Amino acid sequence: MAAGRRLLAVVTILLFALFPAFLSSRSDVLVLGNADFDYLATEHDTMLIKFYAPWCGHCKKLAPEFEKAAGKLKGTVQLAKVDCTAEVDTCSRFGVSGYPTLKIFRNGKDSASYDGPRSAEGIFQYMTKQTGPDSVKLLTEEDLQTFVRHDDASIVGVFSDEDSTSLSGFVKAAGLLRDQFRFAHTTQMTLAAPYGLQTEGILLFRPPRLASPFEDSVVVLPDFGTIPSLRRFIRDHVFGLCPHMTSENKDLLRVRDLLTAFYNVDFQHDAPVSKYWRNRVMKVATKYAGRGLFFSVANQKDFQAELENEFGVGTSDGGEVPLVTIRTKAGHKYTMREEFTRDGTSLERFLDQYFAGQLKRYVKSEPVPDRNAGAVKVVVAESFDALVNQPDKDVLIQFYSPACPNCKKLEPVYTALAKTLSSDATVVVAKMNAVDNDLPPGYVVQGYPTIYLAPAGRKNEPVRYQGGRELRDFLRFLQQQTGQRHLQQEL
Repeated sequence: MAAGRRLLAVVTILLFALFPAFLSSRSDVLVLGNADFDYLATEHDTMLIKFYAPWCGHCKKLAPEFEKAAGKLKGTVQLAKVDCTAEVDTCSRFGVSGYPTLKIFRNGKDSASYDGPRSAEGIFQYMTKQTGPDSVKLLTEEDLQTFVRHDDASIVGVFSDEDSTSLSGFVKAAGLLRDQFRFAHTTQMTLAAPYGLQTEGILLFRPPRLASPFEDSVVVLPDFGTIPSLRRFIRDHVFGLCPHMTSENKDLLRVRDLLTAFYNVDFQHDAPVSKYWRNRVMKVATKYAGRGLFFSVANQKDFQAELENEFGVGTSDGGEVPLVTIRTKAGHKYTMREEFTRDGTSLERFLDQYFAGQLKRYVKSEPVPDRNAGAVKVVVAESFDALVNQPDKDVLIQFYSPACPNCKKLEPVYTALAKTLSSDATVVVAKMNAVDNDLPPGYVVQGYPTIYLAPAGRKNEPVRYQGGRELRDFLRFLQQQTGQRHLQQEL
């Protein structure tokens, strides 16, 4: 009996010792499978589901961020995952062809693809916007003011009654655009009167923290019109004269030629400094409005690596004085070397030189090789035009990373290709380190190695190589693309 009691005591101690570890190992990410997917998914108004494979490197990288986001969203949005190597039927049913694939589900139905950030904070912010109705109904002035006091812009539809055909169109638009913008509506027409709207229409409220004497805080669209017209109205006005660029909205802003002033932007903890320098930028921006260049401010610390690696700009001053750059849609980059003066004259000089075409583009480039006698020609950003864009030559260019194992594996085949074609003066085999050199416009590199042909006479139409990695594969591709002008004897 005593021995039994001792054994029970030992077991009890072990259970209590292991219990905290058991609790800490519990995940907030729901595991779904073929058998229970429909049953469990329909229990939640909004879910973000990750379809993954255990062997996938990108999936492994996402896993801890996804787990953190699940904890932050607990009680509002359920995060779940499906192992596509085990639950093949479910992944096939939802058209999953790559990993990880993230989808938003509403009441168990596939609602939309998730195209947001892959960090825990980014997932949290993005999915928070997915909760609740597509458009919030506002009944009182207090409701309106509470809704528009937000760090993001607010779009409010004003309608005569609940049966308005424009209201139904507005709510539909809100459903399509809710992942980017915040929507609300009201049938209390008197709420719109202080903003000069006397009929049905749209009020766009810019974030209060970005209020400035250089632009209106509220923009009015006097008629809803159509969903495309509402989309254009939001696109043209939501960011204003000088938005605050962040890691979350940078891709939306960089679809156009953009000047950015980087400094200690922090509207929450240091609003006076943040507003002071932004107003200096806005004052200058008003003089150059309508010339195709847009303006923004951004926190220097958030973009420090980008400034150093992509613009060659140091950040030793800690962001007290703005650093100014321009990045165009075509990928051209410029840096203001003169210090930003408080009266804005240095920024005006920089802009005058930019519009006059007098600025030298910044190009991240390795040094041009003194000798380039190898069979495979070495290309750097500074020599790209001279070597690859020779109008009378077909140039096969490999973009690689020095750390890429597949690039190293390809090297003997690629060298053999270059030696095979060395007697043909019309074709060049080349390579460029895509990590330490800026990519030229028109070339998209998302993995290594990536290979393009820059055809003679068509340098603005590079052709992506997607064939095999044997010598005959490359020769056959070149023969097909160059009209069989060469290579017949090699094949």
